[in-house]
Amino acid sequence: MGISQSIRTAVIGAGPRGTSALERLLANWVPGGPGATLHIDVIDPYPAGPGHVWQPGQSRLYLMNTQSFYPTVIPEDPDLARPLAGDTFDRWRELQRQQPHPALTAEERAELSALGPADFPSRALYGRYLRFTLKELLSRLPAGATVEFHETTATSVRHAAAPGSGDDGRVGFDVGLAGGAVLGVDSVVLALGHLESRLSPEQRDLQAAAEELGLLYLPPAVPADVDWSLVPAVKPVLVRGMGLNFFDAMGQLTEGRGGQFLPGENGGLSYLPSGREPLIIAASRRGTPYRAKATLAGYYPEAVALRYCTESAVAKFAEAGIRPAFDHDLWPLLHRDALWAYYSTLARSQPGAILTEPKEFLKALEEALHPHAHSAAKWDDLVDSVLEIHVRPAHRLNLLGLAAPLAGRSFATRAELDNAVVEYLLDDARRSALGEDDPVKMTIGALHHGRAVLKTAVADGGITDESWVAGLRGWFESFVEGLASGPPALRSEQLAALVSAGVVRFVGPDPKFGVDRKTGAFTAVSPWVGNSADDGPGEVVQAVAMVEALAPANKVVVNESPLLEQLLAEGLVRPRLMMTVEGAPVPTSGLDVTPHPYRPLGANGSVTEGLYVLGLQLSAVQWGTAIAAEARQKNGPVYRSGQRTLRDADEIARAILGR
Repeated sequence: MGISQSIRTAVIGAGPRGTSALERLLANWVPGGPGATLHIDVIDPYPAGPGHVWQPGQSRLYLMNTQSFYPTVIPEDPDLARPLAGDTFDRWRELQRQQPHPALTAEERAELSALGPADFPSRALYGRYLRFTLKELLSRLPAGATVEFHETTATSVRHAAAPGSGDDGRVGFDVGLAGGAVLGVDSVVLALGHLESRLSPEQRDLQAAAEELGLLYLPPAVPADVDWSLVPAVKPVLVRGMGLNFFDAMGQLTEGRGGQFLPGENGGLSYLPSGREPLIIAASRRGTPYRAKATLAGYYPEAVALRYCTESAVAKFAEAGIRPAFDHDLWPLLHRDALWAYYSTLARSQPGAILTEPKEFLKALEEALHPHAHSAAKWDDLVDSVLEIHVRPAHRLNLLGLAAPLAGRSFATRAELDNAVVEYLLDDARRSALGEDDPVKMTIGALHHGRAVLKTAVADGGITDESWVAGLRGWFESFVEGLASGPPALRSEQLAALVSAGVVRFVGPDPKFGVDRKTGAFTAVSPWVGNSADDGPGEVVQAVAMVEALAPANKVVVNESPLLEQLLAEGLVRPRLMMTVEGAPVPTSGLDVTPHPYRPLGANGSVTEGLYVLGLQLSAVQWGTAIAAEARQKNGPVYRSGQRTLRDADEIARAILGR
């Protein structure tokens, strides 16, 4: 059925999610007559397509966290309206390798020539893909559709005083821009992406002390926004956080300053310093970086297929009218899959680790894991009994310990700690190279599969508030991210080489940070390193600079967005509250919204009609909102969560267009 009215809508945010909203609006636009028009205002101070994070001009040392075959901004779901233009990143990559576009720079052509489907692209190249896709889309605008870009900041969204342009008499919105202009629209899509946030009390204290003492403090930020030249050469710098942002900082302070990684002994790497590197002292709660990704042909290991935590098994809770709890209902299913992935891979790749016949062992393990009459409190005891009989002790899995390799260990000296971390890094890189033949990496592969299933469970049926706060976000999120969201294995090898070259050292687990005003330096100390027999405070390290290798907090209540602050202050949106097990309400990281399509609830609980939320600010009803949409793999599983963001954008577009 055609659309007869004329519609004007605003998309605030021009990064990947804003681009998806624009693409879905145009794909779904079917004018019902010669007078029907669709006008889309796209508002973002950064160039449209790449938005803030994916600018093509940033350093090529910043790598994506997924391989070429993974990301897309164009939907492939056959249930959605067919795209007008564009393709997945991997197909775009292959096309540009064969027929490079004249607009590509020499650097981009060089990267493309060496980039395969299983390699990790630079963020700059992905930004170029986003820009190309947007330009192609704009060159094929359907009849009656126009798009206008405003490279400025939206500062407010308020209900319009007069009816909007829609012929159904809807009251629209006035969108205020930083320069004072106001756009009158019928509807608004908030695709805000990453926002700056206020510092925590501890971070504010560190920043104030740095200003007082003449030290350098770099707060959480998008890595490409940081002026790394401010970090002094040779002198010690504390880097807090050893997730993905850590490797960005590491690259800028080493290769980015002229250092070189060279082939080393036994197939490893060595590092040739330039002399302009600082002494990087790395710290995190675990004391080690994220585990590296395994070398695989696809996003998910082919050797691992979920048996227990399947989409159909999880859907049964909603079908039965049950709102599941994470620890009680969902984690036992995924836990079983993780154990089966480990031990089935172990029996296949290391049969000597099995005390009996591998087939006999797997049959007994399968029986123990089967969720039949025995209760959730007993199945793991049955598994332990099977392992006692069939598996050598040295090869039994400590699942939770995979994310905390230094737990329970103490180190007499910092050199002893450094050696232990290097051993961990090289062992993890070795396991990554083994790919589907390594039991640990296949365990992580099962968790990776399960994460995709859990995303659907959380977004579609939801889980109890208590288990969201204490389970999913309380422990599982950090656990699985440390295992399944790591960097390419090359980064682990590079970090080990930097330690051997004396460029990087470590603080140790559970660090505490502060400022020594007598010496005028930042301090860090781990209770597990350099402790004396009388249980002293541990060996303190000092530094003249401190870098927070963390992304700004994705929490709407601490954001520094003038737009969100206005919407919150005037009651058009509100943060979602959840109840803890003690019955106390706690604000979550995202906005309170209705089910699909996501419209915010105002301060009084009413729906703010005509306003839609897409992306990171849905983090209170979706899990893993920062991950890009997943292109369909040739031989891999198709999970509903893979293109969730694109389906969300489609639902919003259809609602705006009245379809």
